[in-house]
Amino acid sequence: MIEAVTWTVVALATVLLVVAGVYAWLDRLIDDRLLALIALIEVGLVIQLVVGLLDLGSIDDSTEQATFAAYLISLPLIPVGTGLLTLKEKTRWAMGSLAVGAFAVAVMTARCLQIWTTHA
Repeated sequence: MIEAVTWTVVALATVLLVVAGVYAWLDRLIDDRLLALIALIEVGLVIQLVVGLLDLGSIDDSTEQATFAAYLISLPLIPVGTGLLTLKEKTRWAMGSLAVGAFAVAVMTARCLQIWTTHA
């Protein structure tokens, strides 16, 4: 994994979490700035997916290897899924789901880095 990309994704997901929470509080709909933020997070997650899967063999514990691979594969689906839900559903709860998805991305990405630095 690329540590700088990981921390950038965590930071962008945290920003998305806060902004989506504010949008939900203010009952605002998704706009182009949030879609751009989702796209940036997605690019970082795809980079991590490719790099992580190419070097998956360097993790020595098979259980952690499976967890790491599952996180890497599922992480890019979260921003896309919550972003599409937010576009389709025009309520404040959709922005809440985007905030929860951003939180999940931040936590799971940090956990991937933890697995990587501990076992690789």
